[in-house]
Amino acid sequence: MLTVLVVYFFALLLIARATSKNANSASFFTGNKQSPWYLVAFGMIGTSLSGVTFISVPGSVGAGAWHYFQLVMGFFIGYFVVAYVLLPLYYKHNLTSIYRYLEIRLGFLAYKWGAGYFILSRTLGATVRLYLVINVLQLFVFDEIGIPFWMSTLLIMAMIVAYTLKGGVKTIVWTDTLQTIFMLLALVVCLFALQNMMGLDWSQLWGELHNQGKTELWGTDPLKKDYFLKYILGGAFITITMTGLDQEMMQKNISVKTLKDAQKNMISFAVVLLFVNFLFLLLGGVLYLYAQRHGLTYLPDDLFPSIVQEHLPYGIFVIFVIGLVSALFPSVDGAITALTASFCIDILGFERNQTRNEAQETRTRKIVHLSFALLFTLLVFAFKLKDDKSIIDLIFVIAGYTYGPLLGLFAFGILTKRSTVSSIIPLVCVVAPLACYILDKYAQQWFGGYTFGNEILIVNGFLTFLILFIFSKRKPLGYEH
Repeated sequence: MLTVLVVYFFALLLIARATSKNANSASFFTGNKQSPWYLVAFGMIGTSLSGVTFISVPGSVGAGAWHYFQLVMGFFIGYFVVAYVLLPLYYKHNLTSIYRYLEIRLGFLAYKWGAGYFILSRTLGATVRLYLVINVLQLFVFDEIGIPFWMSTLLIMAMIVAYTLKGGVKTIVWTDTLQTIFMLLALVVCLFALQNMMGLDWSQLWGELHNQGKTELWGTDPLKKDYFLKYILGGAFITITMTGLDQEMMQKNISVKTLKDAQKNMISFAVVLLFVNFLFLLLGGVLYLYAQRHGLTYLPDDLFPSIVQEHLPYGIFVIFVIGLVSALFPSVDGAITALTASFCIDILGFERNQTRNEAQETRTRKIVHLSFALLFTLLVFAFKLKDDKSIIDLIFVIAGYTYGPLLGLFAFGILTKRSTVSSIIPLVCVVAPLACYILDKYAQQWFGGYTFGNEILIVNGFLTFLILFIFSKRKPLGYEH
């Protein structure tokens, strides 16, 4: 197994070496705007479907049937908003950091707070995903060959830094394509292997899943989190914020030469993502049927890896591990690269300060890149030391809240021609998430058992927008958006 992982890693290094020749800041941050749109679209599948998705979506079918697909439908709607509302803005202003739009429209404080929320959100979210997947790899791979958790974490981080440090986005577009291929290969191979071992054709499998309610799609109770309108609306706004207002996801899109090609990338990616999520949910149903037939009981997140390791041929397990690693790397390599770009441009002011030459920018960029890698490593160690699942859940909730102010800031800039009091922005960006936290905490008590789901993001953005509007003036800032 270790040999397979080493060969896989060297394949990534070879791609990095080929794509990072004559690399500079422009290629690191935007790929010189020469990325093929179809490669960006395909590679984004791996970025969107992290290692956590690879494990958790199949496991969710047991309790939630296909309700998750409602969220995916919302994602699909959101991608059209990103393609035809946000991307035109980013290309119009030739942005390297998308948060520069907030400065153009609302001023310097909005710009800094937008970038700051992204850095906080992406750092927490990416490190939690990294920790959870390393835990799975540790349990099923590294423990068996005697590598302790701290060493496996350092090895994985060293691998990611090794192929991203020089080439940045220009490299990631190609490595993510390779990793998406392996992830989808693992998904399809495992699905067909299980179907073959059960001795049922696809119509028989579907019939059993349907009879057991595992293909139920719609949540119909408005008080529950999985109510279909909450999922669809929440999914749309999750896409708008966590893709369209996220530097990591947009950094790859704006590396495409033209707006038209970037839009083709986004829409084709949205269509493919529907089909890929369908396969993950189908796999989850087949896994539960297999477990039921053999009297097996697993926790949801253990279902997929446990059955593959314990009941399928070893060769299938090797493919599964490669798929899991391929799902892990794109969600981390892109995060580190995007965080480096945002910190250099938004915090250190690479685009403002023209006194640095290329050599100085490269040296600073590499220091920032390595610093984020170190921060990721330390946070993973901290999560392991705490080893508390509730802490991880809390961090995901906090990370979700931070996108609300971003949604409100961008919505105010795009939907109005008003200017707002600049000094109010820091207060708004704190008050709106805090108010939503209190609202979520007491919702069942105040609203007759109502439970907030993904729509809390919409409420968060609306509160931000509303407060900005209250303190706004009719006179625009002199910018026609």
